[in-house]
Amino acid sequence: MAEIAPLHLVALLGGYLIGSIPFGLVLTRLAGLGDIRDIGSGNIGATNVLRTGNKPLALATLLLDSGKGAAAALLLTAFDPLAGLIAGGGAILGHNFPVWLKFKGGKGVATTLGVLISVAWPVGLGACATWLLAAAIFRYSSLSALIALAAAPFYAWSLNAPEVAILAALLAILSTVRHHENIARLIKGEESKIGNKKTD
Repeated sequence: MAEIAPLHLVALLGGYLIGSIPFGLVLTRLAGLGDIRDIGSGNIGATNVLRTGNKPLALATLLLDSGKGAAAALLLTAFDPLAGLIAGGGAILGHNFPVWLKFKGGKGVATTLGVLISVAWPVGLGACATWLLAAAIFRYSSLSALIALAAAPFYAWSLNAPEVAILAALLAILSTVRHHENIARLIKGEESKIGNKKTD
């Protein structure tokens, strides 16, 4: 293990830097929509970008945020599978706590799904399908994300991928913590449904 530890450190740092690119903020500024942090929930993710009314921009944010997680994981997986998992985790940390934005980032759902698809595509696609089903039933983006990410470790475990299951479980816990305000609003019945431009 000692000889590959430096690679794992590089994976974590590299993944973090890739994940910390705030595509939602960059795209909305380039589109002349101002600072996305002053809109809706203030989040830099695709759900909040959608509240600008610009669906193509929200889709681009979704693809780029998921793509950066996938890219980080795939790049390091080429050298070592464990490094790929570490890089993917680092990318999610970068998205959630980007150094460029004083560590105030998004909630990492799209980036997490991108990482899961890249390291174990059946798990990632299963989580995506779970999100879509939950969104169709409940119409809450936050609740759908929590359900999907909570299901991911079980998908991974059923496929005999314990390392991915551990990563998915840690990411599900992180997502739950990051969604604590959404959870409070869900309990109070105040959470915004998909398509609502007012709050997250």
